Amino acid sequence: MDRILAGIQRFQAEVFPDQKADFEALAAGQKPELLLITCSDSRIDTALVTQTRPGEVFVLRNAGNLVPRAGSGSGAEAATIEFAIEGLGIRNIAVCGHSRCGAMAALGDPDATAALPALRGWLEHAHSTLEREASFSEIEDPALRRVAANVMVQLEQLRTHPSVAAAEARGALALHGWIYRFETGEVLEVVPGEGLRPLGASAEAASALA
Repeated sequence: MDRILAGIQRFQAEVFPDQKADFEALAAGQKPELLLITCSDSRIDTALVTQTRPGEVFVLRNAGNLVPRAGSGSGAEAATIEFAIEGLGIRNIAVCGHSRCGAMAALGDPDATAALPALRGWLEHAHSTLEREASFSEIEDPALRRVAANVMVQLEQLRTHPSVAAAEARGALALHGWIYRFETGEVLEVVPGEGLRPLGASAEAASALA
């Protein structure tokens, strides 16, 4: 903890003063462009990966980047999603899984959660992920295959939320499925029927890279 506390002190003494005007402007409100739903894994730094500043990305994090179906969760995820759309006017939501995800590994290994009943219960929100893996057979890495399947399942469950369904229906919201490979720095787009391709690459460019 000493290193973390020292970092906070350094932020207050050295970093904040240089950006004081920016933070003061944020006191008037926020206007993020994206709701990023990703994992709690400490190896993911959302601001670093997206190269964004405070106020630009609204972030929802939990184990396994899960989105309980409307009415089936604790309410925290639903409240965040609803506020992002109705309160902040966010027009893009990305569900971002990641490589070497412990939650996804535990999903396929019941013994891994034998002493973790809360985690086992939480992973029920990904129960159909294992069934969907076969639809991503073009992905050779079985671990990434599961992550990709989970991203698609969570996007489907995201669409059960009334605010999401209504905004998408009127063309005011776009949903995205991503995977972050922290060991390579890649961010990949999950494309049903195609597998994975570099984020932002066209189908032609992705074919050329394959």
